[in-house]
Amino acid sequence: MPVQRLNHAVLYVRDVERSVAFYTEALGFRVVTSVPGRAAFLQAEGSSNDHDLGLFAVGAEAGPTTAGRGAVGLYHLAWEVDTLAELARIAEVLRERDALVGASDHGTTKALYAHDPDGLEFEVSWLVPAALLPPEVSITTVPLDLDAEIARYGAGTPGGIGVSSPATP
Repeated sequence: MPVQRLNHAVLYVRDVERSVAFYTEALGFRVVTSVPGRAAFLQAEGSSNDHDLGLFAVGAEAGPTTAGRGAVGLYHLAWEVDTLAELARIAEVLRERDALVGASDHGTTKALYAHDPDGLEFEVSWLVPAALLPPEVSITTVPLDLDAEIARYGAGTPGGIGVSSPATP
C-alpha cells in the first residue's frame, strides 16, 4: 500500500507557549493536549487526525535553523485552505504579525509563505479545482495577485476539488 497523505508534522521550537499562540491565533489550529513548557499537540479545523502538528520545546538557547543554508533539512510545510477568502484572511493575519515573507502564483496553487516565531518557514495555499485547470497546466512561480485571483475564481470557490478532495458526483 503506498503512502496516502501526511498525517502530522512535528517541530522543535524554542518556546512551546509562544508557538502555540502563533499557530492557534494565526492559522486556527486548536490544542488537543499539552505538557506545559515541554510539548503541545495541535489539530487543524476540520481534521480527523488526532493531531496535525506537534511542538516540542528545545529551549531559548537553541540556535537558528540552518536548513537550506549549507545543511540538509526540511524547507517548509504546506497547509491547504478551502477558499481564496480564507487565504486572504490569513494573509492579513500574517502581515499583522510581520510573518508573511512571500506570495506566489504557481498556476495550480495560490500560495503564501511565512515564518513562525522560530523562523521556520511554512506555506498556506489554495489549490485550483481540477475542473478549472487548463488542459496544458504548467507549474510556474510568479507574484500572487490575490485580488485578481478572487475576481477570477470567486472568494468562496472551494479549492482542491478533484485534486486533494474528491470531485462531487
